[in-house]
Amino acid sequence: MNSNPKLLEDALRRTGLIAILRGVRHTEAEAIGAALYESGFRIIEVPLNSPEPLLSIAALRKSLPADCIVGAGTVLKPEQVEQVKAAGGELIVMPHSDGAVIRAAKEAGLTCAPGVATVTEAFAALAAGADALKMFPAEQLGPQVVKAWRAVVPRQVALLPVGGITPYGMAAFLEAGASGFGLGSALYSPGLPADEVRQRAQAFVAAWKAQA
Repeated sequence: MNSNPKLLEDALRRTGLIAILRGVRHTEAEAIGAALYESGFRIIEVPLNSPEPLLSIAALRKSLPADCIVGAGTVLKPEQVEQVKAAGGELIVMPHSDGAVIRAAKEAGLTCAPGVATVTEAFAALAAGADALKMFPAEQLGPQVVKAWRAVVPRQVALLPVGGITPYGMAAFLEAGASGFGLGSALYSPGLPADEVRQRAQAFVAAWKAQA
């Protein structure tokens, strides 16, 4: 799939929540992906430091409808981009803002959301071709930084706080101008059954809809 900014925009508008399945195993990925999709999630990432992450990405892509974006997180090197694409991944998420990785993602036709912690990093990432900005770590930056960035970062660029986000902590970030969130251990942790993931996902979606 080629990069489609409209698909990312539509997914974030529907539910601006990105599931981060760090530690998921490919044998459980399909069931967890179904629970997330049925709860309203439309973006799912598997960090590359998970067990056999490419198998999980492939399982999710094959089992989920086309309107659900499947991608990889913790992408650290340009050569990993092609591996993700070959597995069916459509989104590259990074903890940092290495321009070489961003450019590799765009050359591969994939959507890219690098991690940034300063305005300088944010604009450098956008210049390299980033489609959205992962504000990381959200605990350190806080809503006040989101508000300050929103005043200078183009409105069409999604600002996505990641790190320590809970259903109860979303409102302040949204009021400050956040476009969505990446959700980690508060949504999924290794070994969590699909039914429990579903319950957590529904709580996040309910909190999102209450603020949207």
